[in-house]
Amino acid sequence: MKLLIVIDMQNDFIDMALGTKEAVAIVPAVARKITEYRSQGNPVVFTRDTHQKNYLQTQEGKNLPVEHCIEGTKGWQISEKLDIADSKIFDKPTFGSTDLADYVFSLNNSNNIEEIEVIGLCTDICVISNALLLKAKLPEVPIFVDSACCAGVTPQSHENALSAMKMCQIGIR
Repeated sequence: MKLLIVIDMQNDFIDMALGTKEAVAIVPAVARKITEYRSQGNPVVFTRDTHQKNYLQTQEGKNLPVEHCIEGTKGWQISEKLDIADSKIFDKPTFGSTDLADYVFSLNNSNNIEEIEVIGLCTDICVISNALLLKAKLPEVPIFVDSACCAGVTPQSHENALSAMKMCQIGIR
């Protein structure tokens, strides 16, 4: 079994509060990748950045004072251009999800995952955080990131994150 993990493909990161043209540009490729995995009978898991109304009072909010992904808002929703049907979704209050890593670890114990592919937003924050958590939890499972299905805060920070993940033995496609 192969596992696809789609990180934070939410409206606020695509074309709303923190959106970029690079994020908008990857949506069709992400949709195709989801369809490809499902057509082969492989599971697709999503994460959703989830903040509360007090976001600006949190440590993250003080460092990034732009309200985004407030639970229940349109910006918090995963893009309607992506098929989330029958997918497990992990709401995460911070960059990386230990719940996701624990879930994948238990999934591997019962299904022997051949490889994990991570895609989504933002390469330089949440994609790298989750990829590294997964690598730490499952060091013998090959983990890949499809660079054409990711976008960073800036093109340069996207490339920096890809380089850092490559150094940590995460394959870059």
